[in-house]
Amino acid sequence: MTKQPREVALLAESGRLLASVFDMLDRTPLAGLTTLQVDEMVERFIVDELRARPASKGQYGYGFVLNASVNDVVCHGVPSASQVLRDGDIVNFDITLEKNGYIADSSKTYLVGAVDVAARRLVQATYDAMWMGIRAVRPGARLGDIGWAVERHARRQGYSVVREYCGHGIGREMHEAPQILHFGRPGTGMALREGMVLTIEPMLNRGRRNVRTEADGWTVVTSDGSLSAQFEHTVAVTASGVSVLTLRSREQNRAA
Repeated sequence: MTKQPREVALLAESGRLLASVFDMLDRTPLAGLTTLQVDEMVERFIVDELRARPASKGQYGYGFVLNASVNDVVCHGVPSASQVLRDGDIVNFDITLEKNGYIADSSKTYLVGAVDVAARRLVQATYDAMWMGIRAVRPGARLGDIGWAVERHARRQGYSVVREYCGHGIGREMHEAPQILHFGRPGTGMALREGMVLTIEPMLNRGRRNVRTEADGWTVVTSDGSLSAQFEHTVAVTASGVSVLTLRSREQNRAA
């Protein structure tokens, strides 16, 4: 469960490469692209430019490099040649990358073109909730502290937290112990230790927290059709606090 310094360094390298994938997407005009085109673009970048492996492709029988979750899709949206990203959409891209045997995991919700104020507010609140959870990470803190920090912020902003999906430990495997819930009570749960590497990845809904899985067996949507957003980082517990291994170039001020 805890990683040796050499392993954390390898995970940090995978995280750095994955961050560069999102930096590439930040420069990409998304309106008019299909989610399958984005998937293919990301695969080329990871394989050809970064000489790394897209870890999600083939995992659990999944056939794509990323999840593309648009508007009311909570998570696990399947890329499609018929799904065109349009002005006003929000879309979460959840991407994993493996280099030298170690996996990093991150996601970001993008605003496509001119997005209305309500959707922008949800996306910002979700991003801030993720950072609330990250800032609760330090040696001796409890898993419940992370969940409480996320849920408290979400509720204050008027949003619900999806409970069916959670963060997780990560390393040589994409999903390792422990599970990182995005709700909870402070002072409860496992104590964090230096060397633990985790993902924090809250999903917030504008409406009720309830979700359902569509007939494809992958795509999870809000039960009431409301918008959903998600952000995710891979983080390591350090001697003094936390290090964000997938930190993107535009986020340097958030980590300070």
